[in-house]
Amino acid sequence: MPIGPTPGGWWLFSLLLSATLVTTFLSGGFLFSISLVFILGAHEFGHYWASRRNGVRSTLPYFIPAPPVFIAGTFGAFIQIKQVIPNRRVLMEIGSAGPIAGFIVALPTLIYGLSLSTVSPALGIEGVNFGSSLVLNLCSEWVLGVNPQSPDLNINLHPIAFAGWIGMFVTALNLIPIGQLDGGHIIFALFPNKHGLLGRIFYIGLFPLGYFWSGWFFWAVMIALVGFKTAPLTDEIEDLSHREKVLGLVSIAIFVVTFIPVPFSFI
Repeated sequence: MPIGPTPGGWWLFSLLLSATLVTTFLSGGFLFSISLVFILGAHEFGHYWASRRNGVRSTLPYFIPAPPVFIAGTFGAFIQIKQVIPNRRVLMEIGSAGPIAGFIVALPTLIYGLSLSTVSPALGIEGVNFGSSLVLNLCSEWVLGVNPQSPDLNINLHPIAFAGWIGMFVTALNLIPIGQLDGGHIIFALFPNKHGLLGRIFYIGLFPLGYFWSGWFFWAVMIALVGFKTAPLTDEIEDLSHREKVLGLVSIAIFVVTFIPVPFSFI
């Protein structure tokens, strides 16, 4: 039977959650704060409940507050696995549960937020342009009837829509198939003999992307510091069932539709 969090774990969870609610509120207001923390919480609790379901000890989600001047008021959240994961089947469940849960919450958040957003002509005013993904393109055309990449229009994102945008962006970052990222675990579970090669290809690809957005250089450094090895397993031989393979393919599809090659640019 999985062991639940200790009272100290609940205290730390509550403290970090409260601090993150404050910093995200100061960064974008009440609706932005609640929406973003809900998305991040869904992602991390997806990992947490998948861990408990498979008898793997883990911490509660640790939210990371950031100075309110930071664009979102948070550096995200994470859980810490406290024991070796049994096999690739469990690794797939734990690795995919977070991004799938986060996407399920972020998608209606984005759609509802876009319904509250406005569209105006582009005036050539200097500022920050937020990049677009396939899912944002589809949702913008469906809800607002406009293409977000049109140079003649500006979509003025409502705070709820902005939280949805960040939620999608964070989901894509986590699904990059390298090392200790969720995507790295998923690719290792799907392709245990090819995950190293795929990880190196995607890692090298971050550097030309860094020419268009320097944040990719920072992300490459962070990945290198964490390491390129995936989670150790007790048994690496056990194969995936059809269900776990579907979870992996769904996760890859989410990565494709949420990835933003140039997340931020200056007008």
